[in-house]
Amino acid sequence: MSMIKPETAKKMYDYYTKRIDQLIQAQEALTGGVKSYTIGDRQMTYRDLDTLSDELEAAVEKQAYYDAILHGRATRKITAILPTDK
Repeated sequence: MSMIKPETAKKMYDYYTKRIDQLIQAQEALTGGVKSYTIGDRQMTYRDLDTLSDELEAAVEKQAYYDAILHGRATRKITAILPTDK
């Protein structure tokens, strides 16, 4: 994977911040009794709440990823350390 430039990370962080705000507004509207909600050219109904929750979770993860890049934190997770003999 190539190194992401700070400028690109900032743009992506801002994009996902706006996306999260849009998804939360849609979720609040649909749970508040609105029959349909539109983001851009996409119209959603109460039946789309599960998909909306999944999209919100993914957007939060992406935002955290770009935030980590901007603040110099590791973006990879260590899952296991395997000792080797030397």
